Amino acid sequence: MAGYGYEVDFLPVGNGDKSGDAIVLRYGEPGSYKVMVVDGGTKESGQKIVDHIKEHYGTTHVDYLVNTHPDADHASGLEVVLEQLTVGEVWVHRPWEYAEEIRHWFKDGRITDESLASRLKDLLSHAYRLEELADEKGIPIFEPYAGAKIGDFYVLSPDQDWYLELVPQFNKTPEARSVSMAEAVKSFGLRVLEKMASWVDEHWHIETLSEDGETSCENESSVILYANLDGRGVLLTGDAGIQALGRACDYAEALDLDLVSSRFIQVPHHGSRNNVSPSVLDRFVGLKNTQGTAATKTAFVSASKDSEVHPRKVVTNAFLRRGADVHQTKGQSKRHSHNMPNREGWTASTPVPFHAQVEGD
Repeated sequence: MAGYGYEVDFLPVGNGDKSGDAIVLRYGEPGSYKVMVVDGGTKESGQKIVDHIKEHYGTTHVDYLVNTHPDADHASGLEVVLEQLTVGEVWVHRPWEYAEEIRHWFKDGRITDESLASRLKDLLSHAYRLEELADEKGIPIFEPYAGAKIGDFYVLSPDQDWYLELVPQFNKTPEARSVSMAEAVKSFGLRVLEKMASWVDEHWHIETLSEDGETSCENESSVILYANLDGRGVLLTGDAGIQALGRACDYAEALDLDLVSSRFIQVPHHGSRNNVSPSVLDRFVGLKNTQGTAATKTAFVSASKDSEVHPRKVVTNAFLRRGADVHQTKGQSKRHSHNMPNREGWTASTPVPFHAQVEGD
């Protein structure tokens, strides 16, 4: 098979209710493919990424390595990739470089620029380790802020100013001067609340997804990427929440990028109902399909094999209404491809069905 093509692979990450992201992409023409890794999950999934690239892409080189945000279940596996493969560019946020600019947000007036930078490096150790490994190997490091371009992918969010506002509200950073309820939510608390959810009826024409979901500032800081590959849009969202997704839509509109026409979309934050709303889904997935016609796009969600909370049925229903078939990892690798060779032993994935009952508030 010749000509331009691409493939997006979601590898399984996590155990129990702890999900993560490990995404590998290859795109271009035979003989000149580019390889990108977006998040690496855990150390275990990082090894799976290395093995996957060698076996299915036939290379030991990664052109672009991207960490969307510093959570361990997204960053730590990238260490393995850096240790075992050659890498062209590393893209990671380095908030410790901006200690002087953000120090005024913290209550402790005794904190210095040096001590804040040191603490950020320690608390966001997996992200900082990526910088250390890149420096050791002489790999150039860039920060993925809106306006940057990573290969063929535009960075749509976060912009630098907003990112630096978010950092002092990270759950692991020193106490900020003021922290809203949304910014203080712990991931454990979110899981507990979701497990306590009641069940409500839904129909194709009745959507119960809330408009006011809230997630952590770490999640909102996630890098959102978009590329038009051979006329087919690919949108990767990390663990972004409603604010970040809305900002990404604004920026895409300013660049005249049509996100709704995307053929592939990552479901944000493993399908959490706290990260999307009907109005923001309308902007980057599309308006609800009242006729129930066939899906025109594909959505992948990273969810650990035994998770009881990922993905939420109210979220997968919302994607289905907007013309996107949803496929979940649940312990298995998933592949979306266009104009690329078939893989021996890989079969078509079964999409998530529409659910008549979903999680309520």
